[in-house]
Amino acid sequence: MSLSAAVAWVLLFLAAAYAVVLYNGLVRLKHGVSKAWSNIDVLLRQRHDELPKLVETCKQYMQHERSTLEQVIRARTAVSDAREQGNVGALGQAETGLRAGLGRLFALAESYPELRANESFRHLQQRISGLESGIADRRELYNESVNLNNVRIEQFPDVLLARAFGFRAAPLLQFSEAEKADVDLKPLFS
Repeated sequence: MSLSAAVAWVLLFLAAAYAVVLYNGLVRLKHGVSKAWSNIDVLLRQRHDELPKLVETCKQYMQHERSTLEQVIRARTAVSDAREQGNVGALGQAETGLRAGLGRLFALAESYPELRANESFRHLQQRISGLESGIADRRELYNESVNLNNVRIEQFPDVLLARAFGFRAAPLLQFSEAEKADVDLKPLFS
């Protein structure tokens, strides 16, 4: 074997090894996005299971606030549908509606001392608030995983392998501007 043939084989081996390293990195990022989504999904399911208990507890005390309770249930259904379909955009919109409904529900609960004193309500309120914090944390991790994935599949030379093997950009989980705005509680107490 000539020296030039040996060099060619070594270069070919190094190029193949480099391609394998790039491919494995892309796979790791893709699965990181899936894992981050699964972490959000677990918390969304837990909250989904807790919301009917909260609404049922509130119904016993809040007879005049039926529209708020119904809004929370509709929003819960929309979140569940978007989650089951894996539709990140629809999930962001549904989450905005659900968080607004929960904010109104908890604000209205202040007008019902018997409800606030109810142990079940307090436990559910704390549980849901804890889940909301967890979802916010997981959303941040998910979006970071998505960003790492999306940047990497657009960078050279990764883009060559990403296109060849069908790696796709993942959508960010974003909420509407209304979700980020301060809540106006004055109309709830007028």
